[in-house]
Amino acid sequence: MKAWRVNELGEPRDVLKLEDVDDPTVSRGQLLVRVLAAPANFPDVLLCRGEYQIKPPLPFTPGVELCGEVVAVGEAVTAFTVGDRVIGNPSLPGGGFAEYAVLEEANAFPAPEALDDAEASALSIGYQTAWFALHRRTQIRPGEVLLVHAAAGGVGSAAVQLGKAAGATVIGVVGGPEKAEYARALGADLVIDRRAEDFVPVVKEFTGGRGADVVFDPVGGDAYAGSTKCIAFEGRIVVIGFAGGTIPQPALNHALIKNYSIIGLHWGLYKAYNQQAIDDCHAELTRLAAEGAIKPLIGERLGLGDVADGVGRLGDGSTVGRVVFGIA
Repeated sequence: MKAWRVNELGEPRDVLKLEDVDDPTVSRGQLLVRVLAAPANFPDVLLCRGEYQIKPPLPFTPGVELCGEVVAVGEAVTAFTVGDRVIGNPSLPGGGFAEYAVLEEANAFPAPEALDDAEASALSIGYQTAWFALHRRTQIRPGEVLLVHAAAGGVGSAAVQLGKAAGATVIGVVGGPEKAEYARALGADLVIDRRAEDFVPVVKEFTGGRGADVVFDPVGGDAYAGSTKCIAFEGRIVVIGFAGGTIPQPALNHALIKNYSIIGLHWGLYKAYNQQAIDDCHAELTRLAAEGAIKPLIGERLGLGDVADGVGRLGDGSTVGRVVFGIA
C-alpha cells in the first residue's frame, strides 16, 4: 500500500515521504480499515518534528484520526463488522496518512450518518477535546460568554460550534480576514482579527466590562496573557495546548486576586482513566450532528498526494478550516 512515512524528524514538507509499504494486519481486539479520509491535525506537525508527547519509533506514518471502512477484524472484536464505516484514532506508528490503517476497537466509533467521510473524519479529536473542555472541565452554562482562541483551527472551530450548541455567546479570535469569515460561518457572535486589533479591549467592550466567562485556549503565549486581562469574575481559562509555541508561566497571585480558575485538559488521558466518558461524548456528538447543531466545516479537500504540503501549511498557520485528505 501507499503510506506517508517519516524516516527522520523535521519539518513536515521535508521529512514526509510517500512510500510503498506492506499492508498492515490485525491482532486481537483490532480493526483493519481502508482509509476513506484523514484530516491534518497539529499533533501531526509535532509528530514530524519530534515534539509531541507521543514519540513513535522511526519510521512512522502520522495521521492521528480518520474515517475508514472496516475490511477485517481481529479476535474478540464485538462492536464492528466488515463493511462498517468508522471514525477514530489509528494505532501509531501506523497512522491515517495511508491507504490502510489499524485501530484498537476502543479507539473506533460508528461514523455519524449525518456526516460525509471528510466531515466524519474530523469529528474525533477536535470535537471530543472541545466537548470535554466545555462540558466536563469548565461546565459552560447557557448565557455565558465563551472566548475561543484560534477559532478557525481544528479544535477552535469545534469549540465555536459546541459553545453555540450549549447556548453560549461566542467570541472567536483569529489571525487574518479569511479566517475571520470562516469563524463567522461557524456561528461566532463576534469575531476579532488579532492581526488588526487587540482582542482584550474588544472583549471588555462587548461584555460591558465584565469579560469572558470561559476562555478556550489552544494557543498559549500572548493569547493566554491577554485572556487573563479580560476574564470575568469566577471565569475559567481552559488550557488546551500551545500552538503559539510559548508555554505561559501563570501568575497565580493574579488568579487569586481576580478570582478565576486555570484548568488543564489532556483529552488523551481519558482513554486510560475513563473510556466510558469518551464513548458517552461520541454519542452526544452523534446526536448533535444528526440535529445539525454541529458539522465540521472543511476548508480544503485534498488527495493522498497532498499530505506533505497540507500538513506543512497547517504547521505554518496558513490553513483555514479543516484540511482533509481523501485517501480512497
